[in-house]
Amino acid sequence: MPAILGPMHRRLRHAFGVGRPTGLLRPPLVIAILALVGSCTPRPPMPDSYHSPAELRVVTLNSPTSYYLGPNRAEGLEFELASEFAQRLGVSLYMYPVANVKAMQAELAAGRADIAAAQITADAGWREVGVPADVYDHIPQIVVYRHGTPRPRDAIQIESARLSVRAGSPQEHLLERLKHTVAPGLSWIETAPRAADPVQDVENGEAQYAVVDAREFSFSQHLYPDVAEGFALSDDRPVQWVVRRGAPRLYAQVNSFFHDIAQSGELARLVDLSSGDSHHFGYEESRKFEELVTSRLPRYRSLFEQAAAQTGLDWRLLAAIAYQESQWDPSAQSPNGASGLMMLTASTAQALGVRDRTNARQNILAGARYFLEVLAKIPERIPEPDRTWLAVAAYNVGFGHLEDARVLTQMRGGNPDSWADVRRQLPLLADEQWYERVKRGYCRGWEPVQYVDHIQRFLKLLEWQAPSAVAGQATRVQPEA
Repeated sequence: MPAILGPMHRRLRHAFGVGRPTGLLRPPLVIAILALVGSCTPRPPMPDSYHSPAELRVVTLNSPTSYYLGPNRAEGLEFELASEFAQRLGVSLYMYPVANVKAMQAELAAGRADIAAAQITADAGWREVGVPADVYDHIPQIVVYRHGTPRPRDAIQIESARLSVRAGSPQEHLLERLKHTVAPGLSWIETAPRAADPVQDVENGEAQYAVVDAREFSFSQHLYPDVAEGFALSDDRPVQWVVRRGAPRLYAQVNSFFHDIAQSGELARLVDLSSGDSHHFGYEESRKFEELVTSRLPRYRSLFEQAAAQTGLDWRLLAAIAYQESQWDPSAQSPNGASGLMMLTASTAQALGVRDRTNARQNILAGARYFLEVLAKIPERIPEPDRTWLAVAAYNVGFGHLEDARVLTQMRGGNPDSWADVRRQLPLLADEQWYERVKRGYCRGWEPVQYVDHIQRFLKLLEWQAPSAVAGQATRVQPEA
């Protein structure tokens, strides 16, 4: 493969001092997320009294299904819901994770938090410290098994099996109910609350089956590819928020909010977007890429080449990143508000002087400048192409999470300067056993691995194209407003 970095990159990579903010440099246990709303909208009556007249405080957990730091902002289903709720009230949001459920309950009981939100099923412990709001969702509870072994199909079949479940979890409570009703011979192995994922017991052969949340399994299946879903148990798990005591108006607002977004379909949309499912590169995607190389890329090739000339990067690398981000569609938008060919966030665009993110020229150059800024953070001692692939991963997941993966790589005896070694550790950032040991906590660590894999393939396909197939006919790009 030809050199990815052009000869100009060493003297140009420091020329652009402003990069896309990653939001990953603050410790995850103290981060404050402020979701500001427009000042032109009249404020509705305040629900009781908050700690500040314009702030909603929400306590949560650092977990894939609730709250975690993405490359540019906090993410997770509970964060998205809390953000929309705060906007509806016309207040700012202060959302912060704590260590465990008991710490959440302590925050609520002491009045330091207005709401607890972390995929909670309110039991007696929660009712002692707050008021459970209406159930807003039901999560299937599934039995998983290892590929190559008989697939379980009903509760009777697992009655005499070696079954794993996390101690004290809602899944264990569900098994206790099943034991007293339909399966008196049911028994299970308890995995300690902060120990290994029960799914890992199945992967390792220590258990035949495990009972887990379907939503949680959508994330953990990336860590344990040999484990598959068998069947769903008859009882789903209800989830809800818990509101501090003495706040009846806030309680009513929460219930009204969930009723409205359920009716509008917004709740279903957010649940779907916040799952751990991901898209894999396949034959159909390869065909689509080949089609767009000839039908869409020629319109923007000269802009990629101009950005490459200004930054010293390979234009084909920039084009491969842009395809992965937007499929070369200048009007593309992501659920988190990024838009344009290189999927710039509003804050990135502002920092890089981009006035119109749909302007292909501005968007491509800003994306190239930001990539150069990310690359500058990767130690120069790292040889190519490893240095570039580490930068591509950081472009996707954020530099902080990449550094966490490099720390894990070194902890586990690998080479933190080798992309091959780091890519094996990145998925561990989605595993509670490992992400608790690093600075920035949970992230969807399999995604940057897939991201780099795709871009490597797109880059290789661009390199293989005959010049005429890539260049096509000359195309004039009119200035965009």
